[in-house]
Amino acid sequence: MKMVDNQQEEYKEFLNRIRAERKASSNLANIVFTFVIAVLCAVLVCVIVIDNNLFVSHGISNNEDTSGIFKFTRKQRNLLETPFSPRRQNILLLGIDSNGDNTDKWEGTRSDTILIVNIDPKTHSIKAISIPRDSKVYLPENKGVQKINSAHAIGGVNLVKKTIKETFGIKIDKYLLVHDDAVEKIVDALGGIPIYVEKKMYYNDYSGHLHINLEKGNTVLNGKQAVGYLRYRKDGLGDIGRTQRQQWFMKSLFEKLRSPQVITKIPEVLNVTNNYIKTDMSFYELSQYAAMARNVDNNKVEIATLPGAPNQKGYISYWILDPAKTQEVINRMIYRDKPVLDGSKFKGGIMYSPKREADAEAIKEKLNDMGYEVNMLKLTHLSHSRFVANKNIVTIEFFNMLQKKLPEIHNFQFIYDPTENFSVGSDFTVVLAEQ
Repeated sequence: MKMVDNQQEEYKEFLNRIRAERKASSNLANIVFTFVIAVLCAVLVCVIVIDNNLFVSHGISNNEDTSGIFKFTRKQRNLLETPFSPRRQNILLLGIDSNGDNTDKWEGTRSDTILIVNIDPKTHSIKAISIPRDSKVYLPENKGVQKINSAHAIGGVNLVKKTIKETFGIKIDKYLLVHDDAVEKIVDALGGIPIYVEKKMYYNDYSGHLHINLEKGNTVLNGKQAVGYLRYRKDGLGDIGRTQRQQWFMKSLFEKLRSPQVITKIPEVLNVTNNYIKTDMSFYELSQYAAMARNVDNNKVEIATLPGAPNQKGYISYWILDPAKTQEVINRMIYRDKPVLDGSKFKGGIMYSPKREADAEAIKEKLNDMGYEVNMLKLTHLSHSRFVANKNIVTIEFFNMLQKKLPEIHNFQFIYDPTENFSVGSDFTVVLAEQ
């Protein structure tokens, strides 16, 4: 009992530290990668349901070009006959902020969301690395020491790609830029997103034009409400609670995008994407990624954030990357290195909401029967169930094996977090939220 109390105190200290360290951060920067993924999903769904031949033959003539992201020259049209590369690809996804009204959407703008998605067409698996926007790096071309999110403002997407190559050794194959107004407009174009709001949310920021007034319960969020839901932070959990809501929102968004009603929304969604997305991918490439995405097993999607710690230098707050753990994440997610197991049993952990105590006890009993030692921790604020790998030796294959024996975690999202923020003295943690 004493050990559990100590763990609870340690976790409270962790939450307090996070709130203090991120208090001055912009709301947009802390929405991680939700905006980028949301719009990409909308594009892919549109590509899936459109008849490719009809779009190409009737929408574009041999000598015609189109506005927006779908631009074709005669040479590019020939790419439609080119076989899709079976090798793994690194796709750079950037969420671009706004410089205000009546300004260019892409010039001189920061990339407050930076995500590298490693896609393997052979195994239909996806691994994604989120790079904190405040990461302290040296920009190529003698641009000096800067936060990585300034690379796009200084030198556009090419400087971002060079920075990632020289800092992390990762070659970017393709890129996709998404403007920060896109999610609000995409949600409205889709007719709203059904979601369960876990608590009453009320907040007004008149200078930032952010007004949130959501009641607890099941509801359908419009564009502005969805942005408010994703940006809400006054729940005692700061960025942790916000990250959980992003993941919850993504689940609801995927369900919406798979519904038959989306077909009627395609023209409006395409209009939004044409105005708020920029990419070097051809229509053919987008369609191939879309076809692959349609067949991706959710159990083969793995997400991680580059680990580090905040550091204040004067009025500037940096995220100082942990070199060893960052390399570990890159090796796992980009190069897909497999850890060497020593044969010892993993230690399990369960974090659970008070209302899920019976479920937590049942899972603990099953894990014990399988030979795993399990530590448990009850926490009031848990809004998203998931499976967290705290150590590199815990692979997604292990998770898939465990799912066969534990139907309770079948639809759980797999997160790799070497910072061990969700560890209960454990190698892996099952997080059981109320909803």
